[in-house]
Amino acid sequence: MNNSQQNKQIVLAQHPKDQVNQQTFRLEDIDMPDCQAGEVLLKSIYVSVDPGMRGFMDKGDSDNAGNKFPIDKAITSRSVAQVIDSASEDFKKGDIVHGRLAWKKYQSFAVDTLEKVDPDIAPISTAVSMLGIPGLAAYFGMLKIGQIKQGETVVVSGAAGSVGSIAVQIARIKGCRVIGIAGSAKKIDYLQDDLGVDKAIDYHQTTDMQAAIKQACPDGVDVFFDNVGGELFDAVFANINEHARIAICGQIADYNHGEVPQGPRPMHHLIKKSARMEGFVVYDFADEFDAAKQQLSQWYNEGKMTYRENLIKGFENIPSAFIGLFEGENIGKQMVKVADVDTNAPVDTQ
Repeated sequence: MNNSQQNKQIVLAQHPKDQVNQQTFRLEDIDMPDCQAGEVLLKSIYVSVDPGMRGFMDKGDSDNAGNKFPIDKAITSRSVAQVIDSASEDFKKGDIVHGRLAWKKYQSFAVDTLEKVDPDIAPISTAVSMLGIPGLAAYFGMLKIGQIKQGETVVVSGAAGSVGSIAVQIARIKGCRVIGIAGSAKKIDYLQDDLGVDKAIDYHQTTDMQAAIKQACPDGVDVFFDNVGGELFDAVFANINEHARIAICGQIADYNHGEVPQGPRPMHHLIKKSARMEGFVVYDFADEFDAAKQQLSQWYNEGKMTYRENLIKGFENIPSAFIGLFEGENIGKQMVKVADVDTNAPVDTQ
């Protein structure tokens, strides 16, 4: 085996008590796998890290152990990989694929849950960003849960992140007035200058978020797409209109807390405003993924939608990239580039 094919994996070393840190993970040397019948041998290219993975790192109980990452086993996340050997008639050497893969440089994988990536539609990294789970969450959260309509006022928290940055663009495409909440001057500039939101609010520089939302939304909030939760949720919630819709996509403010903090109970205000609040996971709409990807790629190719990736290089830096999600570092999709695509290998996109 040459040095370029020395295999490594990253496992969950211990359950984090609160904040994830480097001790949560362990880098290990492992053998190169064999490619059995019905499998492909994959080389990782892009590895996605997402805030929602944090809950899978907690210690499970008898009721939810199957939803947790096991100790001493490789962590998994959405990834883009290249087929370097195949024992399947459906995939050829050189194909680009995506799926929920292990944090390994090389791995053999049954083809049942793999999907081919067409590099002619958009750059292959978008399979785990704009055209992946983040883009799909924004799409269904806005259109199915939020049911946005032209002329409405839409507020998005975590607006400069992987989901939020797509969500604000969908709202703009649909003719809404869009308010984005983020946590740095660079993110505010990105939202206003690059994504064209009507108003961006830096919560780190705002002492009274409820008043800031009221000032930015003098006619109230019709749709709230929430990626953050916590006190930001409380501030926006206080400003909702009658028949408002609230899509709960993420609660990153609470992911690293051992216990969920107690906040204002929303029931009375929901009744008073005849409003609707609904949490969702993107797989609720799995039957509609293909149509959603087609629409997102169409908006991208028409120049109506863009995306940004916060790209970190090096397999060993996957834990740091994940930890950085909770430190407010990323603008757009946080991901790790593990290797380059082998352009000499034939790529079948059919």
